[in-house]
Amino acid sequence: MASIAYSSAAFTGTSASDLLRSSSNGVSGIPLKTLGKAPFSVKKRDATVVAKLKKGKKHDYPWPADPDPNVKGGVLTHLSHFKPLKEKQKPVTLDFEKPLVEIEKKMIDVRRMANETGLDFSDQIILLENKYQQALKDLYRHLTPIQRVHIARHPNRPTFLDHIFSITDKFVELHGDRSGYDDPAIVTGIGTIDDRRYMFIGQQKGRNTKENIHRNFGMPTPHGYRKALRMMYYADHHGFPIVTFIDTPGAYADLKSEELGQGEAIAHNLRTMFGLKVPIVSIVIGEGGSGGALAIGCANKLLMLENAVFYVASPEACAAILWKTAKASPKAAEKLRITAPELCRLQICDGIIPEPLGGAHADPAWTSQQIKAAINENMDELTAMDTEKLLKHRMHKFRKLGGFEENAQVDPKKKVNMKKEDQIVRTTPNEELEGEVEKLKQQILKAKESSSKPPEMALKDMIEKLKKEVDHEYSEAIKATGLKDRLDMLREEVSKVNSRDQLMNPVIRDKIEKLKDEFNQKLSAAPNHPTLQYKLDMLKEFSKAKSLSDAATLKQEVNKKFNEIMSRPEINEKLEALKAEVQNSGSSSFADLDQGLKDKVLNTRKEVELEMISALKSIGLFVEGVKSNAKVLSEKDSPSVFKNKVDHLNEEINKKIENVVSSSELKNMIELLKLEIARAGNKPDTESKSKIEAIQKQIKQRLSEAIISSELIEKYEDLKEKNSEVEQSSAGADESLQKETKYEEPRLEINLGANSSFAQCM
Repeated sequence: MASIAYSSAAFTGTSASDLLRSSSNGVSGIPLKTLGKAPFSVKKRDATVVAKLKKGKKHDYPWPADPDPNVKGGVLTHLSHFKPLKEKQKPVTLDFEKPLVEIEKKMIDVRRMANETGLDFSDQIILLENKYQQALKDLYRHLTPIQRVHIARHPNRPTFLDHIFSITDKFVELHGDRSGYDDPAIVTGIGTIDDRRYMFIGQQKGRNTKENIHRNFGMPTPHGYRKALRMMYYADHHGFPIVTFIDTPGAYADLKSEELGQGEAIAHNLRTMFGLKVPIVSIVIGEGGSGGALAIGCANKLLMLENAVFYVASPEACAAILWKTAKASPKAAEKLRITAPELCRLQICDGIIPEPLGGAHADPAWTSQQIKAAINENMDELTAMDTEKLLKHRMHKFRKLGGFEENAQVDPKKKVNMKKEDQIVRTTPNEELEGEVEKLKQQILKAKESSSKPPEMALKDMIEKLKKEVDHEYSEAIKATGLKDRLDMLREEVSKVNSRDQLMNPVIRDKIEKLKDEFNQKLSAAPNHPTLQYKLDMLKEFSKAKSLSDAATLKQEVNKKFNEIMSRPEINEKLEALKAEVQNSGSSSFADLDQGLKDKVLNTRKEVELEMISALKSIGLFVEGVKSNAKVLSEKDSPSVFKNKVDHLNEEINKKIENVVSSSELKNMIELLKLEIARAGNKPDTESKSKIEAIQKQIKQRLSEAIISSELIEKYEDLKEKNSEVEQSSAGADESLQKETKYEEPRLEINLGANSSFAQCM
């Protein structure tokens, strides 16, 4: 069978039989070369060629003779190969939606029972429907990033052409990249929305397995990007605004695509889109993966559906690279910031298009109308710009992405979550360190001989340096003894316990004690033990020297303040006048003075004490003033008897405290407090302070509960009453008597400093 077409004008009006008339030489009227390989039969005298033209498929005219104006999507719908599915898509339930399915099954069962039995179950049905709607709201208003990824990949999610036929009045699909290829993964065409023409370019996924294979699962090849590029040039030439729909896991990365220039095709699209003189709006309707999405996404406005995602690498790929397992994809999805709200906050996305509860597939028509409204709104804004302003707008949108400031202060909240840099400790050679130590010792000795102040800054720097050196030597000793792995595991256990704000488990405390004992036993065998011991001795020596220096300095400041107060004219005048009055009275002791003179002495003393307290506070010292208004006791309540009662009460209180402290519960609290103080160091952060304060509060509460007993309270109230009676009945007392009979309320003072032992303070 052969099909032969004659296009030459010379053969017009001539039949095939005339042209192929036989001759003595065979076929005449047409050269054999023209016939090609067409089969024919030759007789001796008459030659005939039998040719049968193959009937081709009838080509549909672009417009039918009788178009139906009521066809959804316009009269040109038939031009596209995209047609309604013959079978309805099967519902797909995601893992996190299973609780909703259970409620839905209950509703179906109740309705079936109502139909079968004829009973009225309307109240139960309404209750289940309300429960379902509430569960649906709670679920879809608190979606995690990985859940949004699953919704964006939902098999029933509306595709590009689903939305196009819902939002356009007319749409004509345009095919081919003018190089002989037509990639079905990218669909292009001209359509109208409210009588405004647009060039639509979108990545098309399939609605079932057959379509997905045909569309290559929405992953374009270089031919698809070149087709999109041709349509961009076409739109730019005719002044059509461009609307692109992004829905792809990424460009198709097979060997053939790489050979045909996948990277070059994407790069060419990126460069071209920045120079187009028409408005461009890109909408992410599903997932936008890497450069495959960006190749049609360099727009003036990037919009995203509420549950769409836009990423440089899929969560699974990121997890496989960073955590070596795809199971970490939920963590990767959270860290990548790929959801619409996150990208909108980072100013990568310019707007979020809402979806119905349950995702876009729950109500595709409503979602399409939201997309249509978003296109109209943004195109109104962009079409109002002139060409120069439009190009600058597009350039600034991408130039501002990822902006940063050098030497800018880091937000404290961000700084907490930042990974701490591994600090490299540079140790000083022993010879150099010994030289510095000897030099500082000589300076301290010279300062003592000359009665001058020791070099405080040099002493402070040396202590800090020795602390770092000692920490490093301890770390090396732990490595040498082979206990580093156990120490790291123990630290991790302790951090988990502390993160939950719980008391330390006695098992962990025992592990700490065992590790400490084992380390102390092996420490002498460590290679750096002599160096560690030398640096520890130096640290103790210099710390002692600094404490003595600080005490001497403090003493000088206190004496200086006292001399300043006593040298004031008004104080001197009062003291001299009071001294003269006491001498004139002829009394040999304070008890012999009359009441008026006693009051003057006490008032003057109180005035000097108050002046001294305010002076000490000015230099940063806290003074705890003890009110002492004890008077002369009667013979019935002699000083010795009253003092014995106070001592006896204190002994009972101390016994109660010792009993509580020896309990296992409080011991655990004390050990936990020690550990928290050690971990906090000299500069504890806010979290450490709050933990320490919480533990202190618990300890004080336990002690208070133990001390407050009915018997102790009665004794305390009795002593307090007697003391008040003595104060009211007596006019004064000798100073020696005041020291003996002074009574203070029983109280517990606990030193919780970082370097103190809580048990010793008890």
